Amino acid sequence: MKRLLGWATGLWLCASGMALGSPTKAPTQDLTKLPGTQKALGDDPLATLRTTADGLISSLLSDDRMYPRLVQLCDRFGPRLSGSANLERAIDWILAELVRDGLSTAHGEPVMVPRWVRGKEELRLTSPSEQRLELLGLGGSVATPPDGLSGPVVVVQRFEELTVENARDKIVVFAPPFVSYEASVPFRRVGAIRAAEVGARAALLRSLTPQSLGTPHTGVMLYKDGVPKIPFAAIAPEAADQLLRQQRDGQRIEAKLSLHSQTLPPSPSRNIIVEVKGRERPDEVVLFGCHIDSWDVGQGAHDDAGNCVAAWSALRAVQSLRPRRTIRLVMWTNEENGSAGAKAYAAAHGNDKHVIALEADSGVFRPTGFLFSGDDAALAKVHKVAQLLAPLQASMVGMPGGGADLRPLADRGVPVVGLQVAGERYFVYHHSAADTVDKVDPVELKQVAAALAVFVYGASELW
Repeated sequence: MKRLLGWATGLWLCASGMALGSPTKAPTQDLTKLPGTQKALGDDPLATLRTTADGLISSLLSDDRMYPRLVQLCDRFGPRLSGSANLERAIDWILAELVRDGLSTAHGEPVMVPRWVRGKEELRLTSPSEQRLELLGLGGSVATPPDGLSGPVVVVQRFEELTVENARDKIVVFAPPFVSYEASVPFRRVGAIRAAEVGARAALLRSLTPQSLGTPHTGVMLYKDGVPKIPFAAIAPEAADQLLRQQRDGQRIEAKLSLHSQTLPPSPSRNIIVEVKGRERPDEVVLFGCHIDSWDVGQGAHDDAGNCVAAWSALRAVQSLRPRRTIRLVMWTNEENGSAGAKAYAAAHGNDKHVIALEADSGVFRPTGFLFSGDDAALAKVHKVAQLLAPLQASMVGMPGGGADLRPLADRGVPVVGLQVAGERYFVYHHSAADTVDKVDPVELKQVAAALAVFVYGASELW
């Protein structure tokens, strides 16, 4: 995931406004009896739907099942890297729970996923002093030799600073200042390639985070045919900044790096798919989703278990409303290090009549609106649906948008939308050991569920 959050500028609710998530009792309202849920739309579809949307919001903000369910998912199964037993056990549990919730269409669709396994990792400075630095190998990195590799260190902040003269046979440290995730992520994706092209033996990366307490952040990286594959790992910003200061001070820096990672043969996994059939146009699909895999550190609570639980709760809430079009929830596998789930879904369902597709993968924070990519006609409809979220102050619509798992559908011309949230702290936790369930606010989890439910139900009726 992995988009700019700068559009997330919606106002906080004031004390005199609606206290989001404040109800604590279980919902008692019968949503099937709300105006507009069982009859054709009138001359003003938005007016007809507002009461239904308000009922969905009220119901989901009163649903106290969500956070305990997220705790179960995160604590019971932990990190869920593609190819791991943790991920497959979590998928089994979710499928069983979906059926238990009455969502009987829930099933898994097979996907072969890459399998990269992190081994023992260590980074030690040997000059100018002995010091151990925390690190995380980047996903897909090759291993060092079994005994590790040692060498002098050179620190750069821009690709343009790399030359054969200053990097050959050295460990290159990329230490760009964090401006935004999008500005920094090229260093992670192609840093190993650029360092290898000038003869470096290994590379390290200043973790892509605006704030750190000594916690490195992992993520996927790339190699290029014809360019040597060198080990690549992330270090905490504090460590990278230290190395930069030492270099500027004229100190000679030397280090020893050990990575024992492995890339194993692909492994079977599954996309989770569950839907509520449309009452009038069941062949037309409003798709929304999230990804169930995570990196192998932390619990993947914000990225992306929280959105999975929120979307699951949203689908359960709209089920009784008998939407006009089919609403389909997909929890994709392997978003983090390969997008095999997205590709498999598009291969199997790319010819389905998707009228719009939404992805939630920016963390579980207060929703502010949506980012959209598609034609003008679809954009006008998104604006109409977004108006239904005025009680949540989540009506913003910006461009462009979508999500990593929606790219194959967007390439086929499907309009795509990404849920936007007030996620200023998202990249503090993202891809690190700090992405744990205690970082998720139960009230904001409910708000995300409400935003998803209103959007997909509104789209199913208005499209």
